[in-house]
Amino acid sequence: MRLPVLQKVPALQPAELSELTQHAVEDLLREGESQNTLASYRSALRYWAAWYGIRYGRQIDLPVPTACVLQFIVDHAQRTTDKGLVSELPAEIDQALVQAGYKGKPGALAHNTLVHRIAVLSKAHQMREFKNPCHDPKVRELLSRTRKAYAKRGALPQKKDALTKDPLQAILATCDDSLRGKRDRALLLFAWSSGGRRRSEVAGADMQFLKRVGPTAFIFTLAHSKTNQAGTDQPENGKPVLGAAGTALNDWLQAGPITSGAIFRRIRKGGHLGDALSPAAVRTIVKDRCALAGIEGDFSAHSLRSGFVTEAGRQNVPLAETMAMTGHHSLATVLGYFRSESALSSAAARLYE
Repeated sequence: MRLPVLQKVPALQPAELSELTQHAVEDLLREGESQNTLASYRSALRYWAAWYGIRYGRQIDLPVPTACVLQFIVDHAQRTTDKGLVSELPAEIDQALVQAGYKGKPGALAHNTLVHRIAVLSKAHQMREFKNPCHDPKVRELLSRTRKAYAKRGALPQKKDALTKDPLQAILATCDDSLRGKRDRALLLFAWSSGGRRRSEVAGADMQFLKRVGPTAFIFTLAHSKTNQAGTDQPENGKPVLGAAGTALNDWLQAGPITSGAIFRRIRKGGHLGDALSPAAVRTIVKDRCALAGIEGDFSAHSLRSGFVTEAGRQNVPLAETMAMTGHHSLATVLGYFRSESALSSAAARLYE
């Protein structure tokens, strides 16, 4: 078969990427990544650049040596000594990083933060096809032993409190019949009742994915999520919004009125609707309503998700049904959301009785 030769289109080299193609690849990679992930990557890389610049007196350049990664770990991980828990980051450098806005507070990083920053550096090397110092056996062994040392000290990750049914009802009671009250009631019930939606999923909820199946009953199609980033068509993508949640959502849509675009929106002065809420705004709504209700605890937007799973455990909902609602694929992961309260109703805990 003879192919036509196009004079105005230059032939490409199959073993090389043109500059235009490389930009297209980067654009697709960027667009396919979640905004939260991109923001966390940028923050971690900025911190690496700042720490490296102060620690070594020069601009960071990839690939970094293995010794640099080992130094980063001991600078930011606490270890037990005769003087108590210490890390190797000099106080002057620590304070400079805080004052420049690269760190929130002085002291060692949380273990999860440390692991995340190593993972981001590893990703940066992987994307550029550099030799990866984070895969060095010495780095892997040090990270493994550090994790075990933290576990032996009982330094466990702090989880947000779960918004189970009772505290949820308390914060819903703070939502009046104003436009803002209707929005917040609908948002809280939508996020909780549809399986504990993440704040990014609530902020990204759009009318094109909402189907009315009754006067106050809806099916929301979760086309894209953290556990389904490829947008695969799955039976469990349809999340029912029924009962009190469906009634609250219907009230909000009629009050808007909202017929297209973002479901949950900012409310401007004069009761005018603005653009879609940001994920940060969803978190603020949860925290503000908790404060208004006067409930004690450390709550955030993620408390809706953990609260849904915990309440499902309390009410002995089968795990398969719970996971179909939340979208979890890993049994170990969803079990991690169960709080001690759900264990109190366990039949296994009452075998002797």
